[in-house]
Amino acid sequence: MAFIGSMFKGNTKHGRMDGEVEYTLATGTKYVGEMKDGMFHGEGVFLFPNGSKYEATWENGTSKQGLFTFADGLQYQEKNWDYCNNNDRRFYSERCNGLRPAGESQMTDLHPPPIIPKGCYDCADGFYNPTTRGVTTYSGRFLRSVDDSQHEWIVQTCRKAWDEVPGVDPEKYPATTSEESSNIHR
Repeated sequence: MAFIGSMFKGNTKHGRMDGEVEYTLATGTKYVGEMKDGMFHGEGVFLFPNGSKYEATWENGTSKQGLFTFADGLQYQEKNWDYCNNNDRRFYSERCNGLRPAGESQMTDLHPPPIIPKGCYDCADGFYNPTTRGVTTYSGRFLRSVDDSQHEWIVQTCRKAWDEVPGVDPEKYPATTSEESSNIHR
């Protein structure tokens, strides 16, 4: 196993992993649980390097019943999955356009994401200014006015200008041009 970069702790039977084991793959993914005749069999959990996990009941190497939990604690549900819907935009762009390469944030469906004007929100089709209660396109053309329910949804759900650079107070470090603003984000 050292040859392929994996590690194993536990018992063997007839030269195969058997009983309670801890099997770490070369990728850093770890299986902790029961095995029989070299296959996942019984209760076991895959622990992924990013902090997510898959707990399952296995039968002869096949998952019969399991639960995937993301690193942030969200549990995947095969039925009634409402994590990405009209009221919750998380992962919308990933579902539509795929994931960005490792190390690149995908904050919106536009890459790079548009710079949000001071005090405004990015509401997917443009910028919302809560003072004027209006949405303008990313190029600055007026798009629409917003009613109370839309205002509440945008304020609770959408990306805010002051969240773009964690730890930087836009009052102390205002960006006056797109170029200056993009330099802050690097």
